Amino acid sequence: MAGTGDDGGAGPLADAAERRREQRGWYFYDWAISVFSTSVLTVFLGPYLTEVAEAAAGPGGYVHPLGIPVRAGSYFAYAVSLSVLLSVLVMPLAGAIADRSGRKKPIMGVFAYLGAAATTGMFFLDGDRYLLGGALLVVANVSYATAVVVYHSFLPQIASPEERDAVSSRGWAFGYAAGALVLVADLALFLGHESLGVSEGTAVRICLASAGLWWAVFAIVPLRRLRERPGTAHGAAGGTAGAAWSFRGGGRQLAATLRDLRRYPLTLLFLLAYLLYNDGVQTVITQASVYGSKELGMDQTSLIGAILLVQVLAIAGALLLGRLAARHGAKRTILGSLVAWTATVAAGYVLPAGAPVWFFVLAAAIGLVLGGTQALSRSLFAQLVPPGKEAEYFSLYEVSDRGTSWLGPLVFGLTYQLTGSYRDAIVSLVIFFLLGFVLLWRVPVGKAMAAVSATAPDRI
Repeated sequence: MAGTGDDGGAGPLADAAERRREQRGWYFYDWAISVFSTSVLTVFLGPYLTEVAEAAAGPGGYVHPLGIPVRAGSYFAYAVSLSVLLSVLVMPLAGAIADRSGRKKPIMGVFAYLGAAATTGMFFLDGDRYLLGGALLVVANVSYATAVVVYHSFLPQIASPEERDAVSSRGWAFGYAAGALVLVADLALFLGHESLGVSEGTAVRICLASAGLWWAVFAIVPLRRLRERPGTAHGAAGGTAGAAWSFRGGGRQLAATLRDLRRYPLTLLFLLAYLLYNDGVQTVITQASVYGSKELGMDQTSLIGAILLVQVLAIAGALLLGRLAARHGAKRTILGSLVAWTATVAAGYVLPAGAPVWFFVLAAAIGLVLGGTQALSRSLFAQLVPPGKEAEYFSLYEVSDRGTSWLGPLVFGLTYQLTGSYRDAIVSLVIFFLLGFVLLWRVPVGKAMAAVSATAPDRI
């Protein structure tokens, strides 16, 4: 059983081959979950669940979940918001329990398979079953976010400080490769549903359910290959008494996490920078299809093609920025990517309507910086976490990761509401990249690593 050593949390692994085996197993959870974020959250579920809600709507276009009047067109957004709120409450609790008990794999496995089951159950989302759709979305997204917290927390344990940028980048590349592969199959099914003898709605439900099955099958690999490390509290693991202690201790630890974070103000500064610029990243991803369809007049097939292009180029982008980080340091590389994000969003403001080629150029630019920004942010944060509190701290990090951003969509929506212009809404996101850049620039990464007793790599 490996422990935590002076190498920043990687621990004395038995040998290089065993370490590589764990790292390869770790990559496969990105491979397993990226299909959910791509095919379900980004492409298919929003439009389809909105159609289901509209089918159930009464006079005036309202549905009434729990007796509350909700416009059918807003139902998906409200369901996502509810899932984000619940995720923020569940993630720190699960992270604290994982760290203190030392039983990360069971916690990761429970939430992974709960999310996979809920996603697979979306096959039964037809007719006017909007309540079923909303419930499955909430369960799947909360489970997805919580399992990812524990998954991220393995990174400091399976990779030395010198390896983390490369390992994190390969994980993101694996994820985008899976998202692209399955999206190609989904696109073929969606476009050829008539020749296959199925309706368009059935084709969408197959795409949704297959994402859950994919998640369930490939989650087996990391759950088999990753190894547990001792928890931070003696006697926490094992047996019914241990589990009861974990939940009592986890509740207390949830409140203590934010208090503890104040002991590491430089880690907090990085986290604030990340929450800002990554909320901008996530909002661009989720709202690009709305901008493309409503403002630029793109059809559904072109939008799916553009998303596929983003997935493919994000693979190369993650690996490319990982190599740049090895030469120039993760912080400098992320700062450069934020400059690119700012330029890309500004260019989106002036894109001409009815010219799909320019939208594809924009999608290519997004793809090249997307994976690298996310991968290097994850590896850099892993360097700034106190040993033994990886899952607990990554629960705060995950608040603005895939599927859980909220401030950017709020700014986007309010800007559109006030101006009636999607162009103004998209360019409003520049503020997230500018503020994130300024805060990240002010983080002395070497001092931040020293504060948590982490060993700094040669280039930071």
